[in-house]
Amino acid sequence: MPSLLTNSDFRRLWAGQTASQLGEHTSLVILPLVAVLTLHVGAEQLGVLRAVGQAPQLLLALFAGVWVDRWRSRTVMVLADCGRALALGAAAMAAHLGGLGLPTLLIVAFAVGAMSVFFDVAYQAGLVRLVRRDQLVRGNSAIEGSRSAAQIGGPALGGALVSLLSAPLAAASAALFFVVSFGSIAAIRHREAVDRRAARPGGADSRAARRQDADDRHRGVVDRRVRGRIREGVRFVAGDALLRTVCLASAAFQLSLAAAMTAYLLFLPRDLHLSGAAVGLALAATGPGALAGSLLAARLPERFGYGVVLVTAATVGDGVLLCVPLLHGGSTATLVALAGINLVFGAFGQLVNVTIMAVRQTVTPDDLQGRVAATITFAGMGMTPFGSLLGGYLADAWGARAALAVTAAGMLLSPLLMALSPLARLGRKIT
Repeated sequence: MPSLLTNSDFRRLWAGQTASQLGEHTSLVILPLVAVLTLHVGAEQLGVLRAVGQAPQLLLALFAGVWVDRWRSRTVMVLADCGRALALGAAAMAAHLGGLGLPTLLIVAFAVGAMSVFFDVAYQAGLVRLVRRDQLVRGNSAIEGSRSAAQIGGPALGGALVSLLSAPLAAASAALFFVVSFGSIAAIRHREAVDRRAARPGGADSRAARRQDADDRHRGVVDRRVRGRIREGVRFVAGDALLRTVCLASAAFQLSLAAAMTAYLLFLPRDLHLSGAAVGLALAATGPGALAGSLLAARLPERFGYGVVLVTAATVGDGVLLCVPLLHGGSTATLVALAGINLVFGAFGQLVNVTIMAVRQTVTPDDLQGRVAATITFAGMGMTPFGSLLGGYLADAWGARAALAVTAAGMLLSPLLMALSPLARLGRKIT
């Protein structure tokens, strides 16, 4: 990947995104484990906490797409990093003062989730603005590989921090990663060509146009334009058979995964009697697998065809989670089995993620990248709050083991939708 590595702005984006993902994956483990192990919340309360953290995917994703298409992705990312660092810093302060309870965790989870929506949409659009179209698969492989590295260190670090340190130090440590990301992203020098039509017709950006915008805002003109821009992205996705299938498969996967993970985070410490550090280690095994999946994604689709790779990888990656409810006890053998399952899940799941992203970015025009990414995020990740609530309800009603089995089986709906769609017929080149 020499042509990419000589691009200093790509390196800065890559480094900042890596730090940001590490902070995100660390906090995603810290907040639920603090709730389970320190605040001793029940299954339904844990489902509510996870749902609140995921709700911004549903509430803000479409608006994030408009913002990213209008503003420089660098600006959006650095603001998102600042917001997440401040939210976790506030949680650390509340814990230090003895006021860290479930309401505080709910507020922090929502704030971190909201900023993550903007950052994730922005870095996907930012990559397209920094590299050539023929570099997208390799660029995505590198970027997603960094996310895999974060998955290696984040869960293990989060579990260890909760087990070994106080809650204030655990939250503050996660905030530091967002500070590092801020510094790297802010150093990007490339001046992006962004679409300002959401502010003025024809892309005008003069002082007079901005004054007129202020007047228009009082009459709701800008709000109507924003809604119109959102509709553009939704119509484009709905009108493209490939992107439409990506939305449906993503929605099915994220709903089931969110439900399964809520049951999973209860099943490991309470049914298998694993410590916070052991839970973190089990989750961290997803990372090396995802790293391998990112590397495979740079080669397998062009060798075997995008459709074959997508359907096969999704079936294997989703199906392997059905093995988790079969485990019993907290022995070393159980922990090794969990690590193996997560390794397979990470490898094939990441192979699907990178391949799907390459398909989406290739068939989408530059001026719609942010809105298309946001629309797919809305359709897929927007289902996660409902999935988390469902997982908490099922775990409370049936027990974590039964809930995990049912929700893991539901994940297989995603590869089934792919197999019945034009995605399965994609060859070695995307047209």
